[in-house]
Amino acid sequence: MDQIPYDEFSLFHENAEEWGLPYERDPFVRREATALPDGRSLSGLRWGEETPSLIMLHGGAQNAHTYDTVALAIERPLLTLDLPGHGHSDGGTQGKAMNPASMAEDVAHAIEAHSRPPVVLVGMSLGGLTSLHLAASRPDLISRVAFIDITPGVNGTKAQHITAFVNGPEGFESFDELLARTIEFNPTRSESSLRRGILHNALQLEDGTWVWRWARHRSNPTGAEGEIKSPPTEGLWDLLGSLTQPVMLVRGMDKGSVVDDDDEQEFRRRLPTARIEHVQGAGHSIQGDQPLVLATLIQEFAS
Repeated sequence: MDQIPYDEFSLFHENAEEWGLPYERDPFVRREATALPDGRSLSGLRWGEETPSLIMLHGGAQNAHTYDTVALAIERPLLTLDLPGHGHSDGGTQGKAMNPASMAEDVAHAIEAHSRPPVVLVGMSLGGLTSLHLAASRPDLISRVAFIDITPGVNGTKAQHITAFVNGPEGFESFDELLARTIEFNPTRSESSLRRGILHNALQLEDGTWVWRWARHRSNPTGAEGEIKSPPTEGLWDLLGSLTQPVMLVRGMDKGSVVDDDDEQEFRRRLPTARIEHVQGAGHSIQGDQPLVLATLIQEFAS
């Protein structure tokens, strides 16, 4: 099979065109690596030549490129990270087990290496739970924290449509086969955006077959037969209530969101001063469904 060419820095114009953003020249974006104490490496994308004051974490089975349109719209120095076991980063300290507390320790090293803390931290889904652990354990690093469609109320039932996609085939015979499955689970997204997302989030092997970048770390099982399960949430409501930084929750209001009314009510009870924002026309991945709305909310909150 022919190898499909891929340059991760050549597709930003597609994001801009799809969402009507001006695009006079290529943005300054480069890949940064953070050496971790145990020899692993955490990778990410640095946007802008100045030191980033905004750090963004993606959800499970995603990667740093999920925020490309948001980053183009914000136009400020920022760093989007590949969580351990995702994108171009090495696996986590516990293999593919999605442990937000462990991930938070790795992200702390990246923040100290590439920014001047404290920074504004944005986390979606798994990245949001990681942000919660980090904001609670290292308040010296985090000035504000925004949670994107995630609360400690997430559970396997609410996220079953996500885990069903993640726990699909580990490999695919062709790009078209991979695209067809992605379209099946993302019917509201444009085919062009899904093609772009696959190129960022999957790897074509020498024999022409494809594998998700995060699926490379499935060798260390987290459940029956190695299935990826939702990360642990025990005690996280109390952890949320302990935060001293300004907090924002951005909730998708369409089908696919994992946050319900009970979650929002408990979030308000634990943090009465938290800013709560509803985004219409967005499910769980607000950065993909309504990136310009999310960019505006983050810009306002970070300022």
